Amino acid sequence: MCRPHKSLSFSFLPLILSLVCGCSWLDLEGKIIRSQSPDESQADKHETKLVGDFAVPFGTYPVQVEAVGFVTGLNGTGSDPAPSPQRAALLDEMQTRGVTQPNTILASGNTSLVLVRGVLRPGIQKGDHFDVEVRVPGQSETTSLRGGYLLETRLTEMAVLGNQIHEGNLLAKAEGPVMVDPLANPKTDRVQSCRGRVLGGGVLVAKKSRSLGLVLEPEHQSVMNSSRIENAVNKRFHSFQNGIKIGVAKAKTEQYVELTVHPRYKDNIDRYMKVVRAVAISESASERMQRIAALEQKLREPMTSADAALQLEAIGIDGVPVLLKGLESKDPEVRFYSSEALAYLDRHEASASLGEVAREQPAFRVFALTALSSMQDFGAYEQLRDMLSSSSSETRYGAFRALWTMNKKDALVAGENLNGQFNYHVLDVSGPQMIHVTHNRLPEIVLFGKDQNFLTPISVSAGNQIMVNSTNPKEITVSKFAVKQADQKRVVSPKLDEVIRTVVELGGTYPDVVQMLQEAKASGALGSRFEIDAVPEAGRTYERLIAEDGDTEQSKSSVKAAPGKPAPDLFYKKVDISTSDDGDDDAKTSKNDTADEKSTEKSGSNHGFFGKMFGFASKE
Repeated sequence: MCRPHKSLSFSFLPLILSLVCGCSWLDLEGKIIRSQSPDESQADKHETKLVGDFAVPFGTYPVQVEAVGFVTGLNGTGSDPAPSPQRAALLDEMQTRGVTQPNTILASGNTSLVLVRGVLRPGIQKGDHFDVEVRVPGQSETTSLRGGYLLETRLTEMAVLGNQIHEGNLLAKAEGPVMVDPLANPKTDRVQSCRGRVLGGGVLVAKKSRSLGLVLEPEHQSVMNSSRIENAVNKRFHSFQNGIKIGVAKAKTEQYVELTVHPRYKDNIDRYMKVVRAVAISESASERMQRIAALEQKLREPMTSADAALQLEAIGIDGVPVLLKGLESKDPEVRFYSSEALAYLDRHEASASLGEVAREQPAFRVFALTALSSMQDFGAYEQLRDMLSSSSSETRYGAFRALWTMNKKDALVAGENLNGQFNYHVLDVSGPQMIHVTHNRLPEIVLFGKDQNFLTPISVSAGNQIMVNSTNPKEITVSKFAVKQADQKRVVSPKLDEVIRTVVELGGTYPDVVQMLQEAKASGALGSRFEIDAVPEAGRTYERLIAEDGDTEQSKSSVKAAPGKPAPDLFYKKVDISTSDDGDDDAKTSKNDTADEKSTEKSGSNHGFFGKMFGFASKE
């Protein structure tokens, strides 16, 4: 005998109840839905769920890699390392590489054992370069690393567990000339003389690049939710691989969705993750219209405009009309957040507003320049080009970096690589003559203005082997004196470009050239403005306008601009991992509720094991 399915007995229940009560319905889960007045409906309306309501970011923390290294080329300032775990580790590495008589080599006064650290930034890809720091360990007799060269060093993650050193897989390699503060005196400032950096000397060699992703919260972990997030994100973002359109999200498990970086956000990973988390999981057209209307109200208020602009950016093309209205606001903060979001949507209307912000609002400059660099718009290019002649050093150098990122082959900023040592750019621009060098990210010298000259008399060093002296007001002699090599001399004009090229021709490295420039500036032999890492910064304060009663007068309140927003990767300054065993705040995991923080706590990978085992900071 056939029996009706049990569910059929409930199929007419909502209709029956409606006929009896005349005022209620049951939803699909059996919950009563009451009839509502318009006001009640507005109050209880469905709230759109965003990706961020279901998942937290993963892979956004810096990973520290470490190793024992070996520096050569010192001018008698090295030392034979005492018996220690570091020496044993270095000897083992040398024997693995087939080095004969390693103890004899270690005993040379022209070499030194060093400790090497680097930080792998979020989203770093295989083949990408990063800075590494080198320092002599505690109790070392080395007096200076100036002029040294770090031999190839293999870097891994390391941790101390149960008083045992645990080494992870090979992630990166490091090699290159060591940059030491040229003004540090080994006799009076041994600490600074015994630490240095190899700019761009690290390279990621791991088979797999550092992945970014989203980890679903425990209560939301399911195959269905993971798939919903994948679909929602891919509906908003896609890239191209071999000419084929592909989504940026891939649901790997019920817990994890892997993300690839959209090209427009490659220099601002933090913003990318925030926009992804602001994507709606599921939203009807009418619901989206209602949310856009609500966001328009939030965008008008300076205190809520940042979040509103981010959500409108996540919505995409449908959010553009509201963002364009934001450009017409009288409040500069509203105009900035609107133009920033429009830039990442590649709308040309953002260019003029962002250019104005970059020139006139230091608190928002770092974000405005980064947004301009992400655009494929001639108006953005023109704004950046005009800033190359600015009187502000960070504005003009920031504009240079943004332009170089936008198009490395552009004749205005392309430059050249001098003998494989550093990037060298001579810009034919107006404005005060300026020389800019970097102490992080990559070895680079930029001359703002052609035909810059040294002032004579001049007598400076370019490393341990090269001297730069003037013989008369119109000539400069560049000399190289090296052991077991014939002396070399070149007589050139005082033109800065000619002297730099001659130093490199004689074998000078990037640290050697920077030392020459710094000594020349300190001695008064350099008339041009000289800047080191003059990049705009995040976290500055801003005077927010506050309307008084009646909106006829306004007062100002000092607040931090773009709170919680770190400097974009384009202008990320070095992580100072030398100040303490644990590194500074930039090197630590952010204290927000992310999967990164939890995984780091479990693995212990964020600990400086050299500092704990080898007295890394004892020289301080």
